[in-house]
Amino acid sequence: MEDSRLCQWSVIRSILAIVQWWGFNVTVIIMNKWIFQKLDFKFPLTVSCIHFIYSAIGAYLVIKVLKLKPLIQVDPEDRWRRIFPMSFIFCINIVLGNVSLRYIPVSFMQTIKSFTPATTVILQWLIWKKYFDWRIWASLVPIVGGILLSSVTELSFNTLGFFAALFGCVATSTKTILAESLLHGYKFDSINTVYYMAPFATMILAVPAMVLEGPGVTEWLLTCPSLFSSLFIIFGSGVTAFCLNFSIFYVIHSTTAVTFNVAGNLKVAVAFTCSWLIFRNPISVMNAIGCGVTLVGCTFYGYVRQMLANQAPGVPAAPRTPRSKAELLPLVSDKLDDKV
Repeated sequence: MEDSRLCQWSVIRSILAIVQWWGFNVTVIIMNKWIFQKLDFKFPLTVSCIHFIYSAIGAYLVIKVLKLKPLIQVDPEDRWRRIFPMSFIFCINIVLGNVSLRYIPVSFMQTIKSFTPATTVILQWLIWKKYFDWRIWASLVPIVGGILLSSVTELSFNTLGFFAALFGCVATSTKTILAESLLHGYKFDSINTVYYMAPFATMILAVPAMVLEGPGVTEWLLTCPSLFSSLFIIFGSGVTAFCLNFSIFYVIHSTTAVTFNVAGNLKVAVAFTCSWLIFRNPISVMNAIGCGVTLVGCTFYGYVRQMLANQAPGVPAAPRTPRSKAELLPLVSDKLDDKV
């Protein structure tokens, strides 16, 4: 009876973790799109900088004040030699995501973001000559095909927004691939990742944001008809962005890898639906089919990865290259790709 109750509580906790992760993720995306489209605050660098500031403050409170998570100690030299380059890529990833939101609908952006598994595999194959099982390559076919179909049939297609989202996938993959070499020996979780990287990212973005967007932000502040409510939404998006990071930390520890993968793909469908209900951006039937094909491909990719990872030691594997530096296994899990 006690085991049954524990099992039921574990299932309930997993469901609650996934629901609150979905909630924060979709809320951040919708709020960012609302800021760019409805508030006419078309300054992605500034929005990203605000998110990083709030995330840095939030991570400090969680680790140093509330002590909900132990701090992973990093040598001062390594902070600049290892974490700073990762922060730069982290920063590019977030900025490109916000730039894409400014120009293309949430539904289309989320579909393109599902291309990340493909860019990760391709980069590792091209640069590190890493071997991949044929089933991994097969799982990428529906992902690529679905995105191509969505792109061709997207009624609100914008070239700049499309390439910003696409290069955002490359930045996410690069961050994951380089994690092993740059963060060797530091097994970061999502909160510690934000604790160390957000301050660097803020520092990297602050000057470009002031130089490139400062005059525009000043003019917007002087002409905005509902300044208080608009600022409340903008700064509220920063708070929600940190809550998203904390929710990722919670959901990773409450679900299995397979559950996380399926829930992540369903999250894209939820974001797709919510964005259409709020912004009413036109979506063709073929575009929706393309998104569905992409999500099926992502689910298949996650299943294949999990199946190969759990392959019994006694079962002979397909011919492969020996494990070496060419076969990097990221210390920062690609589960953390949804960070601010």
